[in-house]
Amino acid sequence: MQDVITTEYDGCGKCLVVVRRLSRKSDATSSPERQLDQSLAAVASVGGHVIAFADDMEVSGATDPLTRPGLGPWLRGEMGPYSGIVGAAVDRIGRNQRDVLNTAYAIHEAGRILVTYGHDGPWDLTDPADEMRLSMESFGAQMELRAIQKRNRDETRRARDAGEPKQMNPYGYRYVRLVPMGKVDHVEVDPVAAEIIRKVAERILTDTTGKITTYTEAARLTRAGVPSPRDHRAVMYGREPKGTPWTGPAIRNILTSEASLGFLMHQGRPVIGRDGHPVRLAPPLWDHATRDELIKATAPKQQRTRRGSRAPKGTRLLSGLAYCGTCGRRLKVTGGEADTITYVCNGRFMGIAASQDCKPAPTMRTHLLDAEVTTWFLARYGAGQVMRREYDPGTGYAARITALEHDRKRLREDRSAGLYDADDDAAWFRTEYARMGREITELRALPDRAPSMRMMPTGQTIADAWHNAPDDAARREILTGYDVRAALHPAAAPQRVRITGATLLQEEAA
Repeated sequence: MQDVITTEYDGCGKCLVVVRRLSRKSDATSSPERQLDQSLAAVASVGGHVIAFADDMEVSGATDPLTRPGLGPWLRGEMGPYSGIVGAAVDRIGRNQRDVLNTAYAIHEAGRILVTYGHDGPWDLTDPADEMRLSMESFGAQMELRAIQKRNRDETRRARDAGEPKQMNPYGYRYVRLVPMGKVDHVEVDPVAAEIIRKVAERILTDTTGKITTYTEAARLTRAGVPSPRDHRAVMYGREPKGTPWTGPAIRNILTSEASLGFLMHQGRPVIGRDGHPVRLAPPLWDHATRDELIKATAPKQQRTRRGSRAPKGTRLLSGLAYCGTCGRRLKVTGGEADTITYVCNGRFMGIAASQDCKPAPTMRTHLLDAEVTTWFLARYGAGQVMRREYDPGTGYAARITALEHDRKRLREDRSAGLYDADDDAAWFRTEYARMGREITELRALPDRAPSMRMMPTGQTIADAWHNAPDDAARREILTGYDVRAALHPAAAPQRVRITGATLLQEEAA
């Protein structure tokens, strides 16, 4: 990241770590280049040399230096020996007076030095004048931080009142600016992210096996190399992605948040406009009824009580589908090399009471058992037609009625609290309350269609789907859909492998 050649630590007492910090990389007033020039000048002024850089980009000055990803490990003694740190200014160390002073005293008590550009030599905390100057400069940095925070709060409040976005764009949406780095002109659906998350929603809603959850979807997207929401946003704004993985809670938050309905959000709740309804910035990713179903499908208790055991997130074809034919325990995978990886029953080794008579424990190389199950499955089901389950959200009238009743209840509570006592506000309240009542009455008169599932032909055979699957984890989903199980017996057993699947009646229903 820097063009300066660093040197090894030599114990000369001037082996310095250069500290750079920016809240935003676009901040031209204290750019990394400007900080580098000033820091190198400070290093030269004390006759030191640079052994490393501790860069914290996109890190707020309010962050404790001990917890910063770049500087923190040096302060905590996790990066090896050094003689001190040097920064372009006191506010690059931090903008909180207490944090700056704590850091400075910790460095001083460890026998190291603190150097900043514009100060003559290292800071000497045994000198009352130097100590007072450091305290005053850190106090000034804190006052500037408080002013910045107040401006941000005021701007957030103004944008909220005006119905304008101020927070980060939710996953599935993007901000459109008419000029680079200018004011957001409008919000629109991000076609790439929207397609990804809608596919996730469809897979979860149409799942009947209990094996597709937010956690398995996170593992699938990570395996496929799909950028996580954080990395996707970084790429959108010209930053380098960090390769962060998807997580189950993050996916659940995206699926269930009202931000997915295109609403302007503040502290996790929609901003209510003057008409008593949430302010909408963009088209929804799905409707209210679908969001309600996603909330039910991704609820933690729902995922715990689904049929079967915990959904496997690995890539093995038979993870969670292969069992010991003797004791019934799920087979484990052992081995490191590709040709030595083995399915094995370890129940007796683990001291499981039900597995004490499992002698000898059945074992088989994974590629052999996978091949046998594949051959059996394609012979039995391969010619069948693939039917795709589609979620029909219905008319959504019931969900809309619920939302209107919630808005009307909130208006009543606000009126009881005295928010609409003024004459003009009272007139607006009566108009909006009556309008909501009429809309509820009209919706109740319409025929409502409840959410449901429907089967659609794909024109693809099961064998085609099997061969086109991206990996064994995707093929395992196909096996799970047909309730395929493999029971492995010891080599001396009359039947080494017993494979079962859905009956013909179940196949037709599927």
